[in-house]
Parts: sequence; structure tokens; C-alpha cells
Amino acid sequence: MSGTPEASFTIEHETSDTKGRYVVKLNGAKAEMTYSKAGDSMIIIDSTEVPDAMRGQKVGVALVAKAVEDVRSSGKKIMPLCPFAKAQFARHSEWHDVLL
Repeated sequence: MSGTPEASFTIEHETSDTKGRYVVKLNGAKAEMTYSKAGDSMIIIDSTEVPDAMRGQKVGVALVAKAVEDVRSSGKKIMPLCPFAKAQFARHSEWHDVLL
């Protein structure tokens, strides 16, 4: 049997002039990663919150990965202040091109 598909959920992106967030809603629970915009060239990941009901489904990693994908395509950089995001960058050397 094959494993559970990685993308078994949808990531929504909401943004304002100074902040943004990536959100996953699954079975009535909500996970989110928030960030602040620092000028036109960088985002600062502030917080990643994944409820217990979603743990083990790689939701947090997917949120950070989506931010990396979006930032990379827009030519920006990421400063991960959130401990979870910082740990994910340490584990994923392929993301280091977007690190500030």
C-alpha cells in the first residue's frame, strides 16, 4: 500500500499591507503560519501553530514550504523567527536560497 498523499489539504494564503498568513482548515481544525512583511523584499515568519488534531500530517512543514515557494517565485527572502520554521530551514538545505 502507498503512504498518505502529502497534499491531502489545501493551503490558503491571506495577505494585507503589512502581514500575511497561510492557513489549512481540516476536519474543523485550523493550522496557520503568520508572517510580517519587511519592505518589498522580505517576510519574517512570526508563528506556526498546528493543533493536536493535525499533528503528524506534515501540515506545518507544508505551510513553510508554501511560503518558500511563493517567496522564491517573487524574488524575496525569508527571516524565520518562529522556532518551528527555523527548525524546518535547518532540515531543508534546498530552501537556503531564500534565507536572509
